[in-house]
Amino acid sequence: MHRFRLEAALLLGLALAAADASSAQQLQPPAMPTQPRGKIAGPALQPDPNLDADDQLAPSQIRQPIPAAVATPTGGEKRTRATARTTAGTVEPDASARPRRAAKRYVIACSGVFARDSSHAKLVMAFRSRNVAFTQVDTASGGKAMASVLFAKDPKRRLEVWWSQPASRTETHLIVINGQSEWIAPGELRLGLTLADLERLNGKPFKLSGFDKNHVAALSDWNGGRLAALAGGCKVGLSLRAVPTTPAAALNAAPADRAFGSADEAMRTVDPTVSEILLAY
Repeated sequence: MHRFRLEAALLLGLALAAADASSAQQLQPPAMPTQPRGKIAGPALQPDPNLDADDQLAPSQIRQPIPAAVATPTGGEKRTRATARTTAGTVEPDASARPRRAAKRYVIACSGVFARDSSHAKLVMAFRSRNVAFTQVDTASGGKAMASVLFAKDPKRRLEVWWSQPASRTETHLIVINGQSEWIAPGELRLGLTLADLERLNGKPFKLSGFDKNHVAALSDWNGGRLAALAGGCKVGLSLRAVPTTPAAALNAAPADRAFGSADEAMRTVDPTVSEILLAY
């Protein structure tokens, strides 16, 4: 009897211990999953079946702050180059406000490097060797002659100097301004002047021949005007060309075998302009 009670008590104790362990396990809270350091996980988002996969937003996009609005630039078309800032932070002046350099004038005097006793070597010293070439040039008769040419590749600065002694390239014989050259001869003579311009510079009308087959008239006499005698001893000659649209009747009224005054009606009707200037010693 006593042995039976002892075994029953032992079985009861084991049953109670198992029950306490089961209760303790049920009361213990579930373990929290570990998270990477420095990040806080947000609530999981369930995919929306009504949106495509490309349209689903990630949590990072939802949490991203909206950027501030960009201010609209002011000034618009009123902003001028005069106040424009360069990348260096300096003010770039308006090109229209910059003082313009006066175009360099190339003026001939019957002295210095263009005097009678000049030479190719003196031209080289004055204008540098790269700007002076001794080469062939055209003559009025259609032939060729050797001359020193200044700025041969620049039509606006081109100038021919012929020598009385071509072998040694010394003693100025002729200075020729033609083509598109902008050189200015003594007395402010330059290409493109009209009959009226020449009369003003000369101080009075002058004489010239009529027009040849090339529609060119030639000065024959300054008629005692200011251009008849130039300082330095050189003499000036001119060729004047009619514009291509001049009527044939006007040209025929001033033939080459006759002399005319610059103020004659036949010459004024054609109204030629200077196409070549010759300075001779």
